[in-house]
Amino acid sequence: MKNLVILGSTGSIGTQTLEIVRAQEGLKVFALAASTNVTLMEAQIREFKPKFAVMYDSKAYHDLKDRVKDTDVTVLEGMDGLLKICSEPEGDIVVTALVGMIGIQPTIAAIKAHKTIALANKETLVTAGHIIMPLAAENSVSILPVDSEHSAIFQSLNGEDRKTLSKILLTASGGPFRGKTFDEIKNMTVEDALKHPNWSMGKKVTIDSATLVNKGLEVIEAKWLFDVSASDIQVVIHPQSIVHSMVEYTDGAVIAQLGVPDMKLPIQYALFYPHRKPMYDNRVDFFKLRELTFFEPDTETFKGLKFAYKAIGEGGIMPTVFNAANELAVKDFLSRKIGFTGIYDYIEAAMAEVKNIENPTVEEILNTEAQVYEILKKRFN
Repeated sequence: MKNLVILGSTGSIGTQTLEIVRAQEGLKVFALAASTNVTLMEAQIREFKPKFAVMYDSKAYHDLKDRVKDTDVTVLEGMDGLLKICSEPEGDIVVTALVGMIGIQPTIAAIKAHKTIALANKETLVTAGHIIMPLAAENSVSILPVDSEHSAIFQSLNGEDRKTLSKILLTASGGPFRGKTFDEIKNMTVEDALKHPNWSMGKKVTIDSATLVNKGLEVIEAKWLFDVSASDIQVVIHPQSIVHSMVEYTDGAVIAQLGVPDMKLPIQYALFYPHRKPMYDNRVDFFKLRELTFFEPDTETFKGLKFAYKAIGEGGIMPTVFNAANELAVKDFLSRKIGFTGIYDYIEAAMAEVKNIENPTVEEILNTEAQVYEILKKRFN
């Protein structure tokens, strides 16, 4: 029996992880954590009966504590609560599905407590990969990717000599605006951007997919996960989202992982690795599919990817600046304070203004996030 600690249990990855718990034997929910969704958290507590539940938001914490006082669950609050459940000896696997940089410190705590990490929080490696990966190696902790693309790369590398890796081919659907010009995407609405053609994801990730920022974040994440340089990662637009990513080897062979666009497959693979468990509702019908197509990304229209490669090239604190600026920009776009291409304006402005820091500490990373928010609010609000 594996005891799961699920950070972000009320979000897209968290709820799909719980679907797998329902469907598969051998998994038990030890702890759940969320930010503000008290109603769903209460339902999850009553169904899965975890030992701990954490609400990051203080008001939500007090609300939840009152609602579940008739249960045996221990309700905790804020960052202290996250750090505690990630350090508890009974936990085996920590699923990091929180959105944003609040995932960094709990991940560090889980690694120090020798937990297996099922990583779905991009920001952890994007901003602190230089801290996380050496720490995981020092503590002999496995970091198993949950993102479909990184899971595909991980699976395509299995059993191969890493010295023969030539390049990683990271696929992207292209989002809802694939093929459009910059002038055309200027006037796209929130509703337009949330209409992803293939994937069902949370709002933040869906917007990031539309701007190609998501793919930029994944490039940075892949650099750390697989210990490669950015020049060894090539992004390929693949509208069908059937090929989740590929690895090319020095002899020209390309190994790919294919499957339907369903996040439950990579989540389940991480939870049971190195074993595969049956999953009956996710088969590719190649006769209906008929074709697979691939295109070069348009980085002049969808500047998120271009800015990501720039952030990697500069290194240091710049990936944090890129990520923080995007987080605020997406928030402002979703609240209709800025237009769609205003997201790029935020990122470009922040990267131009913030001074780089080599090998930043966690404190410097978090302080830079606050600095970026302050700079952008002064400039654009």
